[in-house]
Amino acid sequence: MSLRQKHPRIKLSPNAYQALRNQVLERDGWRCQECGSLSNLQVHHLNPRSGLGSDTVTNLITLCAPCHGKRHGR
Repeated sequence: MSLRQKHPRIKLSPNAYQALRNQVLERDGWRCQECGSLSNLQVHHLNPRSGLGSDTVTNLITLCAPCHGKRHGR
């Protein structure tokens, strides 16, 4: 099965991605959604861009750096 798209995904500008990131952090109460940490927060794609995931609020979640690393097998 191929993951080809009919239309290429649009990559957000740095300013637009920062606004989206802040929206996700605000939605998630500025807490890691795995462990509840309030520090070293990052935004994680639930369905990765490489798997045709999009830069949308519904595809992003707030994680701290250690939990983010675990999600990526680090």
